[in-house]
Amino acid sequence: MTHTPRRLESKVAIITGGASGIGRATVELFAREGARVVVVDVNEAAGAQLQKEISTHGGLAVFLKGDVTRDADCQLVVNATIQHFQRIDILFNNAGIIRRSTITEVSEEDWNRVMDVNLKSIFLMSRRVIPMMAKAGGGSIINTASGWGLSGGAKAAVYCASKGAVVLLTKAMAVDHGPQKIRVNCICPGDTDTEMLRSEAKQLGEATDRFLAEAGRRPLGRIGKPEEIAQAVLYLASDASSFVTGTALVIDGGALAGSV
Repeated sequence: MTHTPRRLESKVAIITGGASGIGRATVELFAREGARVVVVDVNEAAGAQLQKEISTHGGLAVFLKGDVTRDADCQLVVNATIQHFQRIDILFNNAGIIRRSTITEVSEEDWNRVMDVNLKSIFLMSRRVIPMMAKAGGGSIINTASGWGLSGGAKAAVYCASKGAVVLLTKAMAVDHGPQKIRVNCICPGDTDTEMLRSEAKQLGEATDRFLAEAGRRPLGRIGKPEEIAQAVLYLASDASSFVTGTALVIDGGALAGSV
């Protein structure tokens, strides 16, 4: 019987926003693929439970409660990761929130919060991690953008602004840090079955079932699953994408390809 090697064997990965949705699915997948995973989230109960579940299934995960919009928390996460595992090979900047409103409706508080979580957190985490990766000889950074980072959407002005910035920040980072053998890419998921997607229905005052059905109007006829997005993150984190950097990988069931 042929043994299939695990694609992230002994790699050390930090995943922000890791206690739910796409982050959680990625933690679970990375652990199965042999990575030692540091889960970062503000939800302490969910993070601790995930750490326990990973351990029960033979994986290795460490949960760290942290607000990645705060530089002090980011520094503590990096320090703790180095203390536990001595290196950082993969950073998945996945923390994100959405506020559904037009530019005239969004409050300054919500604008700042979305920008802080979706964009500033990438800056703060990456600037702490990159020196560690460079010292170790390289690594892979994956940022979560969105299909709405490439195409505008209704009543999502600040979200689109933040995710569009993530796409170009990713490209700039790839240019700057390629010489250090650090690859930087982003994923652009379409609507995916997470609590964040369901929260959009509430923000817009729409029935959840109707909202999800409308979100599934794309060539593949459905919304995505967190596990499907996690597979794309695994590709960008692994050696399978060793010549891929500066790209925005769209995973959206064909939504940006055209209307149905």
